[in-house]
Amino acid sequence: MHTSAGAWAGNGFNDSANVADAPVPFGSESSSPEGQPSPDPRPARRRWLTVAVWLGGSLALAVLFVQISMTARAMSDGANNALQAWDMLHGHLLLHGWQIGDANYYFLELPLMALAEALFGLGNFAEHVSSGLTYMLVTVAAIALAVAGSRGQARAARTGVVLAVMAAPLFAGTVFLVLEEPDHFGTSLFILGSFLLIDRLPGRWFTAPLLLVILCAGQFEDLTVRYVAVPAIIAVCAYRALAARSLRSADALLACTALVSVPLSSEFIKLWVRLGGFTTAAPRGGLAPAHKWPHHVLVTLADIRVLFGGAPVAGIVPGWKGYFGVACAIAGTAGLAWVVWRWRRASRAEQLIAAGLVFNCAVFAVSTFATPGEPHELAAVLPCSAVLAARLVPGLIRGTRAAFAWVTATALVAALPLAYAATRPVFHSPKAPLAAWLEAHGLTYGVGTYDDGSAVTVFSGDRVQILALHVGYRLGRSHYEAKEGSYFPAQYDATFAVANPYYHLPASLIRHDFGPPAATYKVDNWTVMVYKKNLLRQVRP
Repeated sequence: MHTSAGAWAGNGFNDSANVADAPVPFGSESSSPEGQPSPDPRPARRRWLTVAVWLGGSLALAVLFVQISMTARAMSDGANNALQAWDMLHGHLLLHGWQIGDANYYFLELPLMALAEALFGLGNFAEHVSSGLTYMLVTVAAIALAVAGSRGQARAARTGVVLAVMAAPLFAGTVFLVLEEPDHFGTSLFILGSFLLIDRLPGRWFTAPLLLVILCAGQFEDLTVRYVAVPAIIAVCAYRALAARSLRSADALLACTALVSVPLSSEFIKLWVRLGGFTTAAPRGGLAPAHKWPHHVLVTLADIRVLFGGAPVAGIVPGWKGYFGVACAIAGTAGLAWVVWRWRRASRAEQLIAAGLVFNCAVFAVSTFATPGEPHELAAVLPCSAVLAARLVPGLIRGTRAAFAWVTATALVAALPLAYAATRPVFHSPKAPLAAWLEAHGLTYGVGTYDDGSAVTVFSGDRVQILALHVGYRLGRSHYEAKEGSYFPAQYDATFAVANPYYHLPASLIRHDFGPPAATYKVDNWTVMVYKKNLLRQVRP
């Protein structure tokens, strides 16, 4: 019997052969004190080989995703996260003084970014490395869920399907939606990770406490976990407990654990603020009026198509490549229908993934997040669909020809889109020349737009700092993704302003609030206005 190297991981591989009765190879006559032959080393070798395959494959995926990430633009949102990670790397673990948006990404993306910055320094490349690592981790979690219960070539085929679906937006050119800067996609790891834990280790003593930690950490950094993972776990585990007619089962305990995580995570957020940690903005979304729900359903379907790369967004027209994304979305829908059809016989993983996908779409449709071309809150739909599509592949493929056909087809469908995405040219940000010009002219501290500020700071390696201004009736401090202490005029001296009319900060408005500059320079599309005074003294709170 031939068993693949990956048959042990996630599938409970157990060599049931009686090693005492097995023949001893020549040169292996040593025995235990009781006179029994030594244990067969082959299962241990298979385990180590499996670990090596997972680690090697993960590393290869990370390198590939970093290369693909470099073909897309890095914007101010990711640059702000890079600056927060830079502070964490320098010992400011609580990020005291930072005012962060409604999702802080503290337990996943920021540590990964800090690790990348420790290796490569503050800059654009570290951002791409952390983005690639995040996408790799989510993809690996999806593969681990997809291959559960399969053997041999079936595991390879299911892996190929997952990679193909995850490649869909990358192939279409909408890399910035999923593989660029923290924007809810990394949250999928908390969702998939909790499902994976429940599926593999439902009855262990440490499962419930570990699940509580995962859910609380996920809700702390992004409330999407509360509206997707928590209700999915409660619904599925409660159903399985009732179906088994046992309210003292592991499923009942896990459902209660998910329920307890909601108030516990809320209390942790309050404790964080009391300890002097960063503050977060109030959640932007809410419940939409009921009369808008039918329209929001259509918006949700359109945004799912955008997420898979099947529709134009932000000036990117996928063209014929969009059909691949539509096909992947249809495959995920077919996987969902297959799980629903055989619900009673479906595994925990299948039920949890299906429930999570349904809850994600349903909550999005009835909320104010349902905006055309903005599928960020639907990010978990992509890996969940990848898992469900992969579950359409039989768990055991019989016959050499059938196995060869499955593996070859899925490998090609996965490899070709990824290779195409990786061969696109590297994106060169137009903000890099601005950062270089400011540094060359000794302008190291100034003010500008939200879009320019943090990005220029990161491109310069923190040698040039531009604080974001809130553009209103008067120019004031920004309270979104900003560090409060950076605006203190007693500590910092801002001597220049960068006007950008494309982001509602024309030179005339700067001149109106700060007065005429001592010198004005034109740098590409920006106007740099230099002053002989500290502009922070005139920036309104």
